[in-house]
Amino acid sequence: MTNPIQEQTLRRVAEVFDKQVPFHNLLGLDIKRYDLDGVEVVINMKPELIGNIHQQILHGGVTATVLDVVGGLTVFAGLVASREDWSIEDLQSRLQTLGTIDLRVDYLRPGRGMQFTGTGTVIRAGNRVSVCRMELHNEQGSHIAFGTGTYMVG
Repeated sequence: MTNPIQEQTLRRVAEVFDKQVPFHNLLGLDIKRYDLDGVEVVINMKPELIGNIHQQILHGGVTATVLDVVGGLTVFAGLVASREDWSIEDLQSRLQTLGTIDLRVDYLRPGRGMQFTGTGTVIRAGNRVSVCRMELHNEQGSHIAFGTGTYMVG
């Protein structure tokens, strides 16, 4: 069960990641769902995101970026869910220090498709460092890439 501070915080975080980060806007990232149960980030294929002009597939850096965003959002939601007594100030402070420590991407298939969706699961939720497993699928459900990320959360 979420409390109002948790809900308000996740709404604000989604707004920042979705609308205020210029690079995310350039890529066209769209946060479709963000709550304590998980995140769903969608990106639509467009010519600017092609990494292989001969095969017309998604650039590997775009894949990595989507997975990294999903990982950061997922571990932050896990942090928010870890306690119900967070203050807005505490969570804002944690958000300002949220950062990627390590990111591994396993490219499973060429990034073919018109729409790609990233999801994540927390593997370890710590007070300072959290680990997440992320996945990227196309609109047909083909598994494009896996990612494992380690994030500073405090």
